[in-house]
Amino acid sequence: MGKKHNPRFLKVVEDAKTRIRECTVQEVKQKLDAGETFHLIDVREESEWKAGRLPKAKHLCKGILERDIENVVPNVAEEIILYCGGGYRSALAADMLQKMGYTNVISMDGGFRGWREAGYPVETDPS
Repeated sequence: MGKKHNPRFLKVVEDAKTRIRECTVQEVKQKLDAGETFHLIDVREESEWKAGRLPKAKHLCKGILERDIENVVPNVAEEIILYCGGGYRSALAADMLQKMGYTNVISMDGGFRGWREAGYPVETDPS
């Protein structure tokens, strides 16, 4: 079972989810397997990133996402899929990117936890 979140946080996430698009971990896996072109961005903290991540993901933690996204994805029309631990922080990040003018942003519902539970491959830093 995932982390228990506070009610006010959940309220903000639910509000953001009324304005964003979401996809499943299975849809992301299919896109990766098909070699589709899109930006896969991990918005988790550095320690989470180092512990494991989706293949081909780029790391822009939620704390610097708004500051650095234009360097990573200068074209606001390109597809961006965001993920976090469970799909809450990525929903908030997707909402913010849309406010910045990005038009093709998707949050991966279930996040990294859902990806691992599905048994999909994970990349880690070499020891």
